Amino acid sequence: MSAPTHIAPRAGYPAQLLTVSGRALAQLVRSPSHSRRAEAARKLARHSLWLSMAGAALVIALMLAFDGTEIQLMPARGTPSLWPIRILTDFGKDEYVLSILGVVLIVVALVAAGLHGTSRALLLGLGTRLQFLFLSVAVSAFVGEILKYLIGRGRPFVGGKADPFNFIPFEGSGAYASLPSGHAIAAFALAFAVSALWPRLRVFMFTYAIVILLTRLVLLAHHPSDVIAGALVGLVGAMAVRYWFAARRLAFAIRADGTIVPLPGPVTGRLKRVARGASAP
Repeated sequence: MSAPTHIAPRAGYPAQLLTVSGRALAQLVRSPSHSRRAEAARKLARHSLWLSMAGAALVIALMLAFDGTEIQLMPARGTPSLWPIRILTDFGKDEYVLSILGVVLIVVALVAAGLHGTSRALLLGLGTRLQFLFLSVAVSAFVGEILKYLIGRGRPFVGGKADPFNFIPFEGSGAYASLPSGHAIAAFALAFAVSALWPRLRVFMFTYAIVILLTRLVLLAHHPSDVIAGALVGLVGAMAVRYWFAARRLAFAIRADGTIVPLPGPVTGRLKRVARGASAP
């Protein structure tokens, strides 16, 4: 007599989508588990401190010695020939960057919910990396918005003259949201995050970030010290998010000295395992 078999029906697509989404969010808030996270935290604190001190010194030096001169050397705001720069600068707008990453994350979740087994695992591995990119920009941008409100620095020529010391703290309007530059924050946070996952893209990504930074100066949207401050916020913010992921063993590993390194991507890791299996006797 054959034993009766009872195969539970696979949950429907809506339930699978809820499961995938819930697990993706839960992994971000679970307790840190990496045994070397203390070393990584000390390294993050040390690097953030030195970077912040050097960046703050440069911002102050630019504010005192160069900001007023630089903004008078730029083309007049609204110059018709600058239309390509106005298009290019939007590639660093945090709303656009986050919207694109958010849409891709949603697509990954929708597709992964319809898969199972290895295919789902590979796609969810990519989803974790997209979460890292999204949060690196989002967290940095959030901190930047708080700083803009607290500092209240006027943009170039707000008030009718090139005054780098035009501050109205807590003013809250776009005219007094110059420091730090939001575009520089998003561009440098994204550049660091992508480079942290895929180091071979480092030169390309930081070239992109520097180009975005320069567009903000040419368009008289910011002073030089604003974009340097934005770059600093973006870098430190993305570094902090990288530590958060590494401490939870998400997308990154931590070496014995506290250095955070990317784990092999889901596709790359699988190809390496296949290659090792093919070469085994």
